[in-house]
Amino acid sequence: MATIGERIRSVRKRRGLTQQGLADLAGVSASLIRKLEQDARRDVRLETLRKIAVALKVPTTSLIIRHDAEPADEKTLDMWRPVRRALYGLDGSPAAAPTREGLGSALEASMPLWKQDRYSQITAMLPVMLRDADALVEADPSARHIRGRLLHLVGWLMTQTRQFDEAEFALSRAMDDMNDPLDAAATVSTHCWLLLRQGQLNEARQMATQWADDVEPRISRATPHQLSAWGWLLLRSSAAAIRDNRPGEADDTIRLARTAAVAMGRDLTPDEDFLRTFGPITVAMKRVENAMIEDRPDKVLQLSQTIPVTDLRPTSNNRNRHLLDVAEAHRRMHRHSEAFDILQDVRRDAPEWMTNQRYARDILKGIIGRRRALTSEMRDLADFVRLDY
Repeated sequence: MATIGERIRSVRKRRGLTQQGLADLAGVSASLIRKLEQDARRDVRLETLRKIAVALKVPTTSLIIRHDAEPADEKTLDMWRPVRRALYGLDGSPAAAPTREGLGSALEASMPLWKQDRYSQITAMLPVMLRDADALVEADPSARHIRGRLLHLVGWLMTQTRQFDEAEFALSRAMDDMNDPLDAAATVSTHCWLLLRQGQLNEARQMATQWADDVEPRISRATPHQLSAWGWLLLRSSAAAIRDNRPGEADDTIRLARTAAVAMGRDLTPDEDFLRTFGPITVAMKRVENAMIEDRPDKVLQLSQTIPVTDLRPTSNNRNRHLLDVAEAHRRMHRHSEAFDILQDVRRDAPEWMTNQRYARDILKGIIGRRRALTSEMRDLADFVRLDY
């Protein structure tokens, strides 16, 4: 089976390009192309491979066998070890028999922690909740939907913290517990996000498209639950398509998502489940994300001016991710001060979330990379996001 380097070299030669010529078209260095073709560079980002694919006029997935996603670091793995043990059922049963009402109340009470990315508090309570959920379902199988919702949240959180095997395990278990098609669709949306973070673009696009077709509602009669489920699957499909250098398909699916958002009227959160928050602002932020993937910082800044981010709660799956795109657009337009200020704002609003964002590290690295001297604030932020030297 051909390696990434062999595929790039083969297509480059068929296009009649030198390594320098491909580098110029893709907006990367010739040394990067050389290292990739020699298979001497294994930490290349998916977005960089997409630039090369655009230059070669091929889908991104035609260049990769399997994108090796950056896993969680040792500090993160150590922090979440008790949660992983409970997820895999390695810590035995709870001392007292849990009840449906007790677990349901605990889950609802914990929702602000999930929404605000309070990881240190979540890690303290989650092992107990997971053990209680398993014990409850063993005694009362009709409570599986409660465990399913908890496992969905765990899968989302494991994806967020780059613990991909655990995310896959939690989301698969969650699907087994789901008895409502819209709950299942919401879980599939998160699974698609997991696949995107792992670089499995074809799998994400196909899964999202199939499920979107299955749950597509009749717009005139659709409920917020139905519009959210359908809209998010379309957004996942669009995200996969734009990363796979399929801009037409990405535009088509995000246009359908906007139809669902317009029917929603405003951003709503069905059942107070923040993972299902959907509406016109959500779609607008995903349009900005697509523009950033397309390397259109000018378009990112233009579109972002119409998005009222000050009216949104700072949650990791909308406002903060959007702000990182805006920061990166400023950086690429050589507005480093504006980009740095945004990073500082995100740090203030969601510190535990930001330390898990390789994107934030890459933006900061781009800001400080050519400076002869760093300010104390820059050094402090570099330490905070664990930027390697």
